Amino acid sequence: MTTTTHVQPVRVLIAEDEGLVAAFTRLELQAGGFVVLGTAPDGLRAVELVHTLRPDVVVMDIAMPELDGIAAAAAIQSECPTPVVILSAHTESSQVREATAVGVGAFVAKPPHADELARAITIAIARHADLMELRRLNTALQHSLAETKTLTGLLPICCGCKKIRDDTGYWNEVETYVSTRTTAKFSHGYCPKCLHKYFPELGEPPVEPPRDVRTL
Repeated sequence: MTTTTHVQPVRVLIAEDEGLVAAFTRLELQAGGFVVLGTAPDGLRAVELVHTLRPDVVVMDIAMPELDGIAAAAAIQSECPTPVVILSAHTESSQVREATAVGVGAFVAKPPHADELARAITIAIARHADLMELRRLNTALQHSLAETKTLTGLLPICCGCKKIRDDTGYWNEVETYVSTRTTAKFSHGYCPKCLHKYFPELGEPPVEPPRDVRTL
C-alpha cells in the first residue's frame, strides 16, 4: 500500500502600498501555488498582521508609509521571526546590506513573476532556518558560558590542613571553595595509600602507575 504525504502550501503575506503591484503580486503568487493570507498597505500594518496571521513568509516592498520595508523586517525578526523577501523596483547595494543585516533572506525586482517569487521564497525560508539555528546555538553557548566558572590566579592554601583562604580571610575546605566557584562536582573515594591507612585489613595497597611528567 502506498501512502502519500500531503504538503501544505506556503502561506504568504504581501506588504505593498501600491494597489496594482499588490494585486499583480497576489496573482503571481497564486499562480505559483502559494496561499496569500492578506495584504498590508504599510510596514506598520505588516508587522501587526505577522503577529495575527503568522504567515510562512512575507513579501514586502521597501518604500512604504508609516514604516519602510527594512524597518518593518527588523521589527518582524525581533518580535515574531519570519522569512522575508524584499520586493523593490530599485534595490541599491546599501539597501541590500541593510536588509540583509536585519534578516531579509532574498530579493525580487518589480514587477515580480511567479518563478522568481518561488525561487526567492525558497531561498528566504532556507536562510531563515539557518539564521534561527545560528541564534539557537549562540544562545546555548552564551548560556553555557554564563554557567561556567573557572579558577585563575594564585590560591592561598594551608600546608597542613589544605584549606583555601577566600577573599574575606575565611579558610574553606577544598571541596567547598571549588564547588562554589566552578561547576565541578566532587566524587569521593580513597587513594591507594589512604585505603591501606584506614582499612589495613584489605592488605597492601595496589602499586600506582608511574607518573608521566608531561601531564604535570
